[in-house]
Amino acid sequence: MSTATRVKKAKKWYTVLAPEIFGSVPMGSIPADEGWKLLGRVVETTLFDLTGDFTKHYVHLHLQVYRHDDENAYTRFKGHELSRDYVKSIIRRRSSKIAGIVDVTTSDGYVLRVTGLVLTTYNCNASQRRAIRKIILQTLSEWAQKSTFDDFVKAMVFGDLATELMSRAKKVYPVRKAEIYKSKLLALRTSSGLVSASIVARKPTS
Repeated sequence: MSTATRVKKAKKWYTVLAPEIFGSVPMGSIPADEGWKLLGRVVETTLFDLTGDFTKHYVHLHLQVYRHDDENAYTRFKGHELSRDYVKSIIRRRSSKIAGIVDVTTSDGYVLRVTGLVLTTYNCNASQRRAIRKIILQTLSEWAQKSTFDDFVKAMVFGDLATELMSRAKKVYPVRKAEIYKSKLLALRTSSGLVSASIVARKPTS
């Protein structure tokens, strides 16, 4: 009785490129024996790694491969999160931490779940907390509605959105810090309508 032997195909290295909004800079290489197997892979990096701005070392980016060619794997923004150490460092005793989570839709139809964070100078009361949380939700939603996906992502990770959030929140109570703590891409609009942002690697049919 003969035994069939499967010959493994040699793996090839593909250069991973950041999204265009981050300059399409190379982020290293990943191996795959078939290009389609790269689809859906998530690459983690920091904003510092992409821009060289050390003040953004705490901004962690999640980028997902969505297409490839013979040499490169192209990524899109999947989400971001501030490092735990950084968040711990900005929290102070005898002050309030107010978070708001909301699903927003950009002007070009991308849907994201975003968490805004406001840290007050001193402890505030329950009504002030509610007012600031409402401001967080409104600010995130309004900014998304007037922005394309690319512009909204840049506003989140580079700090423009946090600056606006702080400006609005301090009208209710003194604020020490505002941040866009976390985001996740949920869905995007295509020619066939709204589709999930999840990517599953599937072997192409011949």
